[in-house]
Amino acid sequence: MSWRELEEELGRWRDAGRVADFWWRDDDASTLATGLQRLLSLSARNAVPLALAVVPLKAAPELFAGLGASVLMHGTDHRNRAAPGEKKTEFAAAEPQADAIARLSAARERLARQAGASFLPVLAPPWNRFKRALAARLPAAGLHGLSAYGPRAAAEAAPGIRQVNTHVDIIDWRGTRGFAGEDAALRAAVKHLAARRSGAADRAEPTGWLTHHALHDAAAQAFLERLFERTRALGARWLDPVALFPSRP
Repeated sequence: MSWRELEEELGRWRDAGRVADFWWRDDDASTLATGLQRLLSLSARNAVPLALAVVPLKAAPELFAGLGASVLMHGTDHRNRAAPGEKKTEFAAAEPQADAIARLSAARERLARQAGASFLPVLAPPWNRFKRALAARLPAAGLHGLSAYGPRAAAEAAPGIRQVNTHVDIIDWRGTRGFAGEDAALRAAVKHLAARRSGAADRAEPTGWLTHHALHDAAAQAFLERLFERTRALGARWLDPVALFPSRP
């Protein structure tokens, strides 16, 4: 997959009288590490809004000083509670719902206090896994949004819970655990854009890009720089997370 094919897909959107839209989420933030500083600089330099998924119980206060990003809630402590044979998850099947909601509520209060006006009451669960039955109870924890991975089934995961997912992960988790490469990233983006355009995926869900600043190398950083420059030059729109998720139902 090449940049030309992405540009051709964006051209099909323009020919249809539509503007292709994207959004950007970065996971696993807790400190103002060098990789995160580079990412924040990239966001500011290209005027591309960033949704930063922060681990509440690991977040250092200095992370939020002058932070130029929206803050989502990346679980509570990013601890794998999966039982043997269960895929990695912070929200294991055996955990009572009341316990999970209590954890989420306490973590949400802490993160909202630290992040202030940057905080959006949105859960981005670690490993993008969350028990479907818990979604309806998120308002009890003060949360009104959910962001996972893959095309959403509906605009709301449950009544009053806006869902906006990501669809392009630039990390090769099953291989090098580094940058997946231009071909894989562009292929995933074109696939989701084409599905939206044809109606095979929710037309209203913006194509979400997922990054992990701690694992980025120079190639990943250069790819994002080029992505932002080229998509904006071709008329695509990068949406502000504040517009995607309401602060309350």
